[in-house]
Amino acid sequence: MKVRVYVMLKTGVLDPQGEAVRHALGALGFDGVESVRQGKVIEMELADGTPEARISEMCEKLLANTVIESYRIETY
Repeated sequence: MKVRVYVMLKTGVLDPQGEAVRHALGALGFDGVESVRQGKVIEMELADGTPEARISEMCEKLLANTVIESYRIETY
């Protein structure tokens, strides 16, 4: 079973990398970019039938800093 975990900073948490990307896009002539939020995608291959609760536990303990980040799990 394949899993993707999307990790993003929570709303209200400053994103200096996203702001740097927004600024760089403007400098390259890409007008109209009002904001950028940068995150990460983690892909894993797990044993079939791995419960989503187990994947959430992975996120809570290692993959996301849940104080400032949120995550979303997608299986495919």
